[in-house]
Amino acid sequence: MNPDFRKRLLKGDLLTGTVVTLPCPAIAELLSRAGFDWLFIDGEHGCLSVGDIQLLLQAAQPRCPCVVRVAANQDVAIKQALDAGADGIIAPLVNDADTAARVVAWAKYPPLGKRSVGIARAQGYGASFADYVVRANADTAVIVQVEHVDAVANIAAILDVSGIDGVFIGPYDLSASMGKPGNIHDADVRHLIETVRRACLERRMALGIFGVDAAAVAPFIEQGYTLNAVGMDTLMLDQSARRLLSGLKTGDHR
Repeated sequence: MNPDFRKRLLKGDLLTGTVVTLPCPAIAELLSRAGFDWLFIDGEHGCLSVGDIQLLLQAAQPRCPCVVRVAANQDVAIKQALDAGADGIIAPLVNDADTAARVVAWAKYPPLGKRSVGIARAQGYGASFADYVVRANADTAVIVQVEHVDAVANIAAILDVSGIDGVFIGPYDLSASMGKPGNIHDADVRHLIETVRRACLERRMALGIFGVDAAAVAPFIEQGYTLNAVGMDTLMLDQSARRLLSGLKTGDHR
């Protein structure tokens, strides 16, 4: 665990990451060397088992902090990600304050929460158990994902929950919840995104969003978004391969 990640998040530093979906440690290692501030390990939509997630963490850390988007808002999913050594978790589909409070409780040891105590990679397989338990609550980042119209309607109550360190907007799922899947530039979708932005800025809450490329994310950075995920491993591979092939077919190799 990298204690600096949560500190930087709370301080409002600009943190630029990318999404890892493939169960390939070499990819996580390569991306960790590229200079990203963090990696978004996708345990929800990626084809990743708990074992895969741990291998990705081992490949990227301590060079690059890693936050795991858990498969579901469940105590087992959260503790498994944290016990594997994640620097924090992103909880998907947090639509109300009760869900947000449960997520915080499952991510924090007593007396702040209800996280159960086990021995795994995060605790040095037992060798650094005492030290980890003492510092885990202070070093673990808890980020909730706002990706549904209900979450936007309840954003003030969600932000009132103690222990939330950041909000991550899922623009594609948000648009889908409005019956406009993928139409992230729709005026109504943008209005809800702006509603969340204003609420977070008023509370000085760290805010982030996903974009497929730098051009998509740059405007959000100008608006105060500090925790951003740009692109993903599969997109990078696909786009790079197509550029290489296109260059050969158009004669750019000459």
